Amino acid sequence: MREITIDVEFKGLLPALDEKTYAMLEESLRENGCMHPLVLWDGILIDGHNRYEICQKHGIPFKVEEKEFADRDEALIWIITTQVARRNLSPMQLSYYRGLHYRADKRIVSNKLGINRQKLVEGQIDPQPKQTTAERLSDEYNVAAKTIKRDAQLSEAIDAIGENSPEAKREILSGSAGITRQRLQELAASGTEDEIKGVAESIEQGTYEKPKKAESPETVFQGILDALNGVMDKIANAYSAELRRAENAGEAEKLRAALRGHIKRLQDLYRSI
Repeated sequence: MREITIDVEFKGLLPALDEKTYAMLEESLRENGCMHPLVLWDGILIDGHNRYEICQKHGIPFKVEEKEFADRDEALIWIITTQVARRNLSPMQLSYYRGLHYRADKRIVSNKLGINRQKLVEGQIDPQPKQTTAERLSDEYNVAAKTIKRDAQLSEAIDAIGENSPEAKREILSGSAGITRQRLQELAASGTEDEIKGVAESIEQGTYEKPKKAESPETVFQGILDALNGVMDKIANAYSAELRRAENAGEAEKLRAALRGHIKRLQDLYRSI
């Protein structure tokens, strides 16, 4: 069996499983074996880190599936989109993933000539799409283009904190750090290395305190919108999965009727604002 490499950055992208969920996965693997293959890119594990760890611990056989990507950024984007589609993520985690996706996509797509490296085929260059990266990802994730750009700032700050303290980064993404989106965006825009290091250390040590300055109404309102976007993303993902199951069971119309009822309530709420 070929050697499998664990990439620290790729592994760090994955939300940690809580003890109960990890124990359930371990029990399932021991009883049923590893039913789904681990996914590799050029020998690097990009999906199945928990399964790999448990299989190694208990000597459980597993299969691998190889993916091909042009470079690291394409592999990164695959990991992000896989996690977003698969997991029930918090608004902060969704923002972080969207921001990472934007930054990776910009590295692939943008340059002075407007050439998209993904469209280089036998020396022929297709013109870059008219949509900006933020606009295209806003369609993909059903949020505003401005939200995608703010997410990119937020992800930069979280990664900078993570370079000083991986534990602080995990706490931010889990929602237990107590740091606000506004503070993260401030750190991304103008935070010094010492300031970022101080925030990372205080979060890791459990001494971080929120700034006393009150957030502006605009920031509070944007936080509400971001949270609502996160909720709507979860609803959309849940309904997509349920609709597929309902279609197989011949009950799709019943589910669509329930969804129409929810849409009507949202329309009534919108008209009352």
